[in-house]
Amino acid sequence: MVRQTILNAVKRLEKTTLLSAFITLLNDRLGETIVFPLLPFLIERFTTSGSTLGLLAGTYAISQFAVAPSIGALSDRFGRKPIIIACVSGSVIGLCLFALTVSINWDNLLPLWATGIPLFLLFFARIIDGISGGTAATATAVLADISTPENRAKTFGLIGVAFGLGFILGPGLGTALAKFSVTLPVWAATIFAISNLILVIWGLPETLPIERRNSLPRKRELNPFTQLSLVFQNPLSRELCFAFFIFFMAFNGFTAVLVLYLKEAFAWSPQLSSQAFIVVGVIAMIVQGGLIGPLVKQFGELKLTLAGIGFVIAGCINLILANVDNSKPMVFSSVAVLAIGTGLVTPSLRALISRKLNAAGQGAILGSLQGLQSLGTFLGATAAGLSYDLLGAKSPFLGTTCLLVIVILLISNKSSLKSNHLENT
Repeated sequence: MVRQTILNAVKRLEKTTLLSAFITLLNDRLGETIVFPLLPFLIERFTTSGSTLGLLAGTYAISQFAVAPSIGALSDRFGRKPIIIACVSGSVIGLCLFALTVSINWDNLLPLWATGIPLFLLFFARIIDGISGGTAATATAVLADISTPENRAKTFGLIGVAFGLGFILGPGLGTALAKFSVTLPVWAATIFAISNLILVIWGLPETLPIERRNSLPRKRELNPFTQLSLVFQNPLSRELCFAFFIFFMAFNGFTAVLVLYLKEAFAWSPQLSSQAFIVVGVIAMIVQGGLIGPLVKQFGELKLTLAGIGFVIAGCINLILANVDNSKPMVFSSVAVLAIGTGLVTPSLRALISRKLNAAGQGAILGSLQGLQSLGTFLGATAAGLSYDLLGAKSPFLGTTCLLVIVILLISNKSSLKSNHLENT
């Protein structure tokens, strides 16, 4: 009887932990996706430049990159919960500032020489949100704390579920609220972040015991570029880590200008753009939420990663071939294929790298991977925006296709294949 009571308590604690981590991951995505289909419409009063849009997306990522090693190390030293609380608090502040900036009628407040102030505030809000953007990495570390290497890919599938659900709820809610006011979705994202903060304060237990915590590294070791060396030191994971970087640089690059492309090339409305993202969310949830576990057992993480990249390339080619007359079927089929691809790649590639790295200091390692992803996103979004303005609206998709071919070559390297064979025998 006592044993059963203890088991029930442990199960309830695990469910609470999973729920808190999941909501934190969802908030990380929802803060983006609830306004992402509306972003070109939100900032068109200030700019219509693809380069500026790419930089705005990249500002969040580079700010996240700068602090990711520190956040990972702090979570290894002081525990996951206080770091998540601090990060979600920063997210609340950043979203609130963004909402205020796009809600104010600046035309009646500023002289002509100061018209750049609202755009500056938008960038500043993104910096604040990015600096506190360690929520995903720390929540991922929570999942790593409570999982084993064998079921880590399946547990990491929760990241994909949050990603997919964010793409369903975010665009749907954003479009519905935008009918009343285009700025209302940003306030909804702020309210959700506040709710997330309340949940982690009251519902998230600490998953890193004191005896497993590490001391803080030296300051020079918290340099983001120095920390990136952690994931490249293991020769078995070096190619995979570089592939991880290029994949997110390519994928997050073209997605930064995707909505602007749909708006300007095909005159798509916010509602139609949001429907495309809803399709992405549904498919991502199905793949990463229900199929990734059985698929990993059947085919292995390496084969799923390569197959997923192939799907992403096919989706990019479809977008390149789209025109005004066939935009709806081509774009919707493209985003469906893209969703399948990312649904396979994201958890599989993370799991491949995680399994090859030292289990000690998991928070710092995952924080470094998050930093690698953020750096790739910054470079990709900035390059895609410049390419959009200078080389044409379809050029970011062509560039992504070329980069993904390089990713396939890296992952197909003989050392990666040999390592995978040894692990399976």
